[in-house]
Amino acid sequence: MPLAVVSKDGKKRLGKVFGDHVVDLSIADPGLPYDVISFLEAGAQAIERFEGVQADSAGALALDSVIFHAPLHRPEKFLAIGMNYGEHAKEAVSLGYEAPAYQLWFNKQVSCINDPFADVVMPRVSADLDYEAELAVVIGKTCRHVTAADAASVIGGYMVANDVSVRDWQRRSSTMTLGKSFDTHGPIGPWLTLAHEIGDPHALRLRMLVNGEERQNDITGHMIHNIYDQIAYLSTVMTLKPGDILSTGTPSGVGVAHEPPRFVQVGDVMRVEIEGLGHIENTVIAEPA
Repeated sequence: MPLAVVSKDGKKRLGKVFGDHVVDLSIADPGLPYDVISFLEAGAQAIERFEGVQADSAGALALDSVIFHAPLHRPEKFLAIGMNYGEHAKEAVSLGYEAPAYQLWFNKQVSCINDPFADVVMPRVSADLDYEAELAVVIGKTCRHVTAADAASVIGGYMVANDVSVRDWQRRSSTMTLGKSFDTHGPIGPWLTLAHEIGDPHALRLRMLVNGEERQNDITGHMIHNIYDQIAYLSTVMTLKPGDILSTGTPSGVGVAHEPPRFVQVGDVMRVEIEGLGHIENTVIAEPA
C-alpha cells in the first residue's frame, strides 16, 4: 500500500492508502516520521512499522474527504533525462535536436513541484505548453558511486510525473532548465509506492491522455538508459540523497511533435497513468493576474 501526503481541514499528514480510505499515520503509529524524506531516511525501521499499519487501524479517512499533495514538496534535487525513449528521440531529432551520445540530464527546479490533482498554469509569456508522461524514481538512501547492479538497493519508491514543458522557453537555453521549471509545471504523485512493492519497474505501462484522448502509450522497458544505469551515471557525479527525484524520460507522442503542434490549451485536462502506481490529473488554467 502506498505512502501519501494528504490534508483535511488544512492539516497535512502522512497516510497509508487502502482502497477507499487512507489511514492517518500520526494516529495509527505516532512513532513514524511526519514527512516522506524523514521516512526514507529512517530506512528499514520505518518501513517495518509502516507495514504494520492495517486497513482497520485507527485514523481512517475516506479518500473523497482528503486532498492529495505532492509526496515530496522540497527535495534537494529534481532531475530529468531527455530523449530516453527511442521513438521520442526520433521525434526530437526531427525537430532539430541533436541525438545525445550520452545520458542527457537537466534540472527541473524544485519550485515547479505541484500537487497531483492541482491546476497547471499556462504562463502569460507563452502558449507553447506541452506534456510529458514520465515515471519518477525517488532515491531512498544517500549514495555515491553506485553500480548499476546495486542501484535497486538505493531506490525508495516510484511516482507518476508530468514533465510539463514550455517549448519556446526550453529552446532558449541548451540546458532546457527554464522551459522545464515554470511554477506548477512539476505535478507528481498521487502517492509514493515503495520500491519493494513494484516487481520490475521496467515492465510498467504509462499513458498520457488529454481530455480523454490518448496521446502517449508505452512500456517503461523501452527506455534507452534504464533506471539502474541512470542512477549509476548520476551517482558518478553527485551524491544522491533521500527524496531526490529522477524523472526517467517520456515516450513519443508529445504535442510539439505533431504537425501542426498540439499544445495543451486553457481548460484542457492532462491525465498521466502508470500501471500499478495510480494516476495524476491536472487542468490547465490561465496565469492569474
